[in-house]
Amino acid sequence: MSSRRTFLKQSALGLGAAALGARPARAEHPLRILILGGTSFIGPFQVQYALDRGHRVTLFNRGRTNTHLFPDVERLIGDRNDDLESLKGRTWDVVLDNSSSNPDWVRLSAAALTGSVGRYFYVSSRSAYADTGAIPMHAGHPTHTYATAGVSQDIPTRELPYGLRKAMAEREAMEAFPEAHVILRPGLIIGPRDETDRFTYWPVRIARGGEVLAPGSPEHFVQIIDARDFAEWMIRLAENGNTGVFNAVGPANPRPLAELLYGIRAVTTAETTFTWVVTDFLLDNGARPYSDLPVWMPPLKGREGFARFDMTREVAAGLTYRPLAVTVRDTLDYHVSRPPERQAELRAGMSPEMEADLLAKWRARGDG
Repeated sequence: MSSRRTFLKQSALGLGAAALGARPARAEHPLRILILGGTSFIGPFQVQYALDRGHRVTLFNRGRTNTHLFPDVERLIGDRNDDLESLKGRTWDVVLDNSSSNPDWVRLSAAALTGSVGRYFYVSSRSAYADTGAIPMHAGHPTHTYATAGVSQDIPTRELPYGLRKAMAEREAMEAFPEAHVILRPGLIIGPRDETDRFTYWPVRIARGGEVLAPGSPEHFVQIIDARDFAEWMIRLAENGNTGVFNAVGPANPRPLAELLYGIRAVTTAETTFTWVVTDFLLDNGARPYSDLPVWMPPLKGREGFARFDMTREVAAGLTYRPLAVTVRDTLDYHVSRPPERQAELRAGMSPEMEADLLAKWRARGDG
């Protein structure tokens, strides 16, 4: 495990490189790129990187979110439920489908675009896997079916578990574009513009200082991905003509949770201590992994490989990772740019009261 001193040195180097602010080189062969969505979280990063690379971008959405962004980019207005008319009679090299966990939307969009686009990119999820028990995990592991999800086929689509809906949506894209699909399965996507706060909780909490409840074991692994690394990689995959199924988590060598938390602390000026509280105690006291304690998923049965993905193939296909320090700094900067009431109400993580209560119970138990 890297020491904090080593991390600080590496972070300084990474921040120095990032501060250069060099714009990406222009692509040799500009593409016509259609983005379904494009105005929330990863979408603006995709659009900006594609424009910087010299590509021609078209956005298709309902025209309701962040309409001020990219005023010079072509926009097609429609609704994936029942209005795809504006897509007719047009052609693009690739389509990036960011926005759907509804397999019906993917089926309709893919059908409307068959013969109009060269490749269909679908942003799925690590949750599409039927389980993550293998070490290492890779893209060949089976995805959810009704049987593995334990639900009836009579259940309305909108009520199906998220992972099953993602897996079903993948299959719609694959069926419509059997030789020309790109399926991407990210884990937790983090960084600026994230409104779920599932990573933001940790930089904000650690920057507040004091005694921080650290879940499970320092050796539990974490694999996440900066939204910008993910978005930019998708554009490079489009440029390079890739097809197939890829995972999208990082870093390539899974990061121990202790390294993540100490790495976050290294970016702040907070006086912080970590108290490690074992998994069984947290679960017995109602603390929920990935919710009350975001990012952390203990390696329980069926999830041993949740953060143990082999990323060799993805790195070979051009996936790169910016330093953790850059992600943390930019996440904090984004957080403090939000309205005060939004800063005060994180959408993930424990309340200070819950954390204090768990720490008090842990100390009273005599094992802390």
